Amino acid sequence: MSDASGRSRGTIDVLLVEDNPGDVRLIEEAFRDAGADSELHAVTNGEEALDFVYRRDDHANAPRPDLVILDWNLPRTSGEQVLMELKDDPEHKRIPVTVLTGSQDENDVLHSYRKHANACLKKAVEPDEFLETIRAYAEFWFTTVRLPNGDE
Repeated sequence: MSDASGRSRGTIDVLLVEDNPGDVRLIEEAFRDAGADSELHAVTNGEEALDFVYRRDDHANAPRPDLVILDWNLPRTSGEQVLMELKDDPEHKRIPVTVLTGSQDENDVLHSYRKHANACLKKAVEPDEFLETIRAYAEFWFTTVRLPNGDE
């Protein structure tokens, strides 16, 4: 597959940082349903997310993520801390990060954008609605958006 620049593009590596196994399952299902040419790598906390991105410890051989889906409310290292660290790092700040939140507090959304999130999705309560949101998200990011080359 080639992107708009004509460079060859393989599978898109997506890092999903989500501590709820049910949400992970729904996101995996939505990506499959959307026919996304992606590899979903799921971790359950912010500390593990940073290990994945920085290829530390058990994630020494992890691919560089092309896209991060980040739950805002995480155990250990928070989603906010992960976002701030990625966006403050010149090597990783170009990786698009979508914040995923179940919070109804508009301040959380505003705060995530102030910390340079590329998008913010509210988790739908109903599984079918959540699936549809993630399918639309996958279609947008995998067929419409031109993701940055990690080597640039």
